[in-house]
Amino acid sequence: MAESEPVSNAAPVGEKRACLQHGDEETPAKKPKVDCENGNAPNPDGSGGGEEEEEPEGQASDGEEDGESFADMMKHGLTETDVGILKYVSDHEGFSGILKERYSDFVVHEINKQGKIVHLDDLSIPADSEEGAEPEQQPNDCEVLTEEQKKQLGELQLFKNKERNVSIEVKDDTKEKRTLVHKAIKTQFPGLETKTEEKEGHKFIVAYHAAGKKALAAPRKHFWPKNRGSYCHFALYKENKDTMDAINVLSKFLRLRPNMFSYMGTKDKRAITVQEIAVLKITAERLAHLNKCLMNLKLGNFCYKNHPLKLGELQGNHFTVVIRNISGTDEQVHQAMGSLKQTGFINYYGMQRFGTTAVPTQQVGRAILRNDWNQVVDLILKPRPGEKEYLVRCREEWAKSQDPEAALKKLPNKRCVEGQLLRGLSMYGKKNIVTAFGLIPRNNRLMYVHSYQSVVWNTMVSRRIEAFGLKAVEGDLVLRGTTAHVLSVEEAESHSIHDIVMPLPGYDVIYPSHHIGEGYKELLSADGLDLDNMRHKVKDYSLAGAYRRIIVRPTDVSWEVIHYDDPRVSLVHSDFEKLENKPAPVFNKDGKYRALRMEFSLPPSTYATMAIREVLKLDTSIKKQTQLNTVWFN
Repeated sequence: MAESEPVSNAAPVGEKRACLQHGDEETPAKKPKVDCENGNAPNPDGSGGGEEEEEPEGQASDGEEDGESFADMMKHGLTETDVGILKYVSDHEGFSGILKERYSDFVVHEINKQGKIVHLDDLSIPADSEEGAEPEQQPNDCEVLTEEQKKQLGELQLFKNKERNVSIEVKDDTKEKRTLVHKAIKTQFPGLETKTEEKEGHKFIVAYHAAGKKALAAPRKHFWPKNRGSYCHFALYKENKDTMDAINVLSKFLRLRPNMFSYMGTKDKRAITVQEIAVLKITAERLAHLNKCLMNLKLGNFCYKNHPLKLGELQGNHFTVVIRNISGTDEQVHQAMGSLKQTGFINYYGMQRFGTTAVPTQQVGRAILRNDWNQVVDLILKPRPGEKEYLVRCREEWAKSQDPEAALKKLPNKRCVEGQLLRGLSMYGKKNIVTAFGLIPRNNRLMYVHSYQSVVWNTMVSRRIEAFGLKAVEGDLVLRGTTAHVLSVEEAESHSIHDIVMPLPGYDVIYPSHHIGEGYKELLSADGLDLDNMRHKVKDYSLAGAYRRIIVRPTDVSWEVIHYDDPRVSLVHSDFEKLENKPAPVFNKDGKYRALRMEFSLPPSTYATMAIREVLKLDTSIKKQTQLNTVWFN
């Protein structure tokens, strides 16, 4: 999930925008006024990504109703100084603004491995799809299904049918007739499954939603032309939806396993994002049919290729960001954006990499690396303020009884980390915590140790900039290919700060030869860890380490200050709006509100939040924002 993309830290209010009908409006979420609260989320491979802590399905997000409890929880949260984010590279004066007042204020377009920005601008079916049509002629549903049946099936497809199925009597009871009905339903209403049932001597075809176990059924074998690529690549446009949520939705409608899809990186939820996806042996026609019934998703720009996509293949992401209600003068904005363009920003790991609760993820990571498994369980399950009632009850039960089964019963949604850990403890016992912890998905488990690496990296980079400023010095590291090299005095004179890298701690990296290198050893020693022994008894938690540039300079940087009157209106013209021929936003030069609209591109593994932090000069932590803006949570 190597991505350069934002993740919302504040608790958003639900927001619908995709496929809006006439008269619909995008409802702005109540956000803390100010600063950037978004960047990249924890990524299990140690790079920035677009993964965000999601609400359990069926649960309301923490918004207006839970504002007080959320604000209360944030009193115990982290600030930037807690995770080593201390320095800026520029000396301009900062200013305030509202980031992501609406999710449409944050638009992310993937940059593919050819360096092209991915857009959704074509919904047509490629010609080779038609040439490779399945040999059996597709039935004309007009001849097979009545208008009333199609209406009922359409409602079922959109989950509007209370009966949860539609029964169609086959009066002309022949196998050929039943086959036509089966095919017509599945072709015209993707996501529906059918079966034949006999009732009182009559045969019925029953249509129902393909979900649950049926969603994981092996896909049917279709005729696939030899001259067509095995993978259908397409642009996925999504609004206010996590990448994995989107793929799970597509999987259910197409009756596929989610691992049939491949992608170059995940994109976060609270944004409009466009990225390339590939799926094995599913026609563009089947995918295009889904546009009729998907919410907040659109598929297009179909083509066939002979290869899937691989994580990390992308060149980066292009961002269009709106910061509303800015306080800075035009001159302040110009200085701030000019500095971002010319010098860049410190490539810190953003706040959401470290969690939003009273127990930061890096503390769990440190306990894992120290092999202190009792503390791992304690940190994950101990009570903490401001959470939903069912989690509070679960934690209280565990603190009282230490009974995993009793605590698990308090959770309506057992897919959360707490539920998975408790299930593991109930299966394997409290004396086998390592195995019990293994029930948590691997990516989530690695998030903890990578979070610890990240806070060490942030801290040491702040010390490096404090000690030597923004110039290369003797003892710094640069990369020659994939190998790190220590600079001599002469070599340092021919390098700039943009060439310098710092290591994430591990067994396969070297450290700067100046005193900052020794600082790594001192920092880890204070945490009970040995820098010279980063291999772990459990292979998954053995850290090889990596190198990361300390300063990143965005490309394709542009900006404008815009004025507007209606805070409900989108200030970015999205791909979907362009496809629908909707007019671009019009700005009133005399509007009562001011906003900064900026565009820039970032390489993979880079946090957009940290770029915006450099512009605004404001703490990006929710704790700090909540303290400054509690009125917005009420």
